[in-house]
Amino acid sequence: MTATATIDITVNGEPRGAPEGATLLALLELLELDPRVVVVEHNRTIVRRPSLGTVRIAAGDAIELVHFVGGG
Repeated sequence: MTATATIDITVNGEPRGAPEGATLLALLELLELDPRVVVVEHNRTIVRRPSLGTVRIAAGDAIELVHFVGGG
């Protein structure tokens, strides 16, 4: 079994480790968040859902996640 290196990122203002080379989509999966109900800001830029699987995170990145909740 090969160990995966981790990098330090910030998610919603909190320090967090993430697998090196992971995409934003992989990060959402790791956090158990459905990409259909989350807005992702990567280094102060909103990332559209079709690009989540291609944008890779790097050490020091700042990611903000806004999770929509239905109801009234």
